[in-house]
Amino acid sequence: MFGYTVPLYSRLSAQGNSDYQRYYCETCHQLKAQFGIISTATVNFDMTFNTIVLNSVMGGDDSFDGTPKSVTCVFKKPFTDQEVFAKMAAYTILLTKWELYDDKVDKPSVKTKMINGVLSRAIKKAEKAYPEYDEIVGKGFEELRNLEADGCTDPVLMGSTFGRSLTIPLSDIAGDNDFPALRDLYTNLSTAVYVMDAIDDLEDDYKDGTYNPFVKACPRFINRDDYIVKNLYQTTELVNKVIKDLQDSYLEVKKRMTCMTEVTDNIIFLGIPDSAKNAVAGRHAAKMSVKNVLDHRKDRNSTY
Repeated sequence: MFGYTVPLYSRLSAQGNSDYQRYYCETCHQLKAQFGIISTATVNFDMTFNTIVLNSVMGGDDSFDGTPKSVTCVFKKPFTDQEVFAKMAAYTILLTKWELYDDKVDKPSVKTKMINGVLSRAIKKAEKAYPEYDEIVGKGFEELRNLEADGCTDPVLMGSTFGRSLTIPLSDIAGDNDFPALRDLYTNLSTAVYVMDAIDDLEDDYKDGTYNPFVKACPRFINRDDYIVKNLYQTTELVNKVIKDLQDSYLEVKKRMTCMTEVTDNIIFLGIPDSAKNAVAGRHAAKMSVKNVLDHRKDRNSTY
């Protein structure tokens, strides 16, 4: 229940809200069915959006049932057996694995070690099922760490470099339905998420001594509020640019989508800009991290 690629629920129709719930809950059911109940802690808005887009451009069946919300709904079985959902569940687990590894490298903690242990069975199963995805995601994180080691202060370069690596498994899942604009969309989405995340975590990264390109480029970082006040124009200009690039690539992908465009329009043109505004303002942060969910550090979650 985390991520920046979230709808602006107040601007979705009742049908749009119901449609989004179906996909969000199906992501959770697929995780539980393949990797166990604990793995459902990794369900997030960003990967739900990716699944929606992939299923739509692949012309997948969009008629599977939704799940009434309840305290036991997580125990429901998946409502569709489409391969795209199963593969995206495994991909979510592998991203979480490498995110935890990255956290361990940046700042080892008992919390990270504990979470890694809890998810170890799910991670091993995903590794075995999709070793090629595991290797690609690992290389993506390695490229990001190499940029950090070089002292890179360009968040767009860092986000796009990371994003291009992560598009490879998504392209494989899309198969014959893969096309350049789809890869651009996912690269630009990763870039936008990386930039928002870095802005969101200015204070935490400075205090923890973890890498942040904005802090690295700041000769004298005092605190988050001081940084934003002094760099408000440059920061908002950068955020607006990466969001525009994302929106432009989405419009190209939309031409091939067969369903769910009300929801994806809302996310791209309303939800993500709202997430960016909140990131700059320092409120309702939603860093894409299972550790932050278990730490209760971030307070945005699904309304369903």
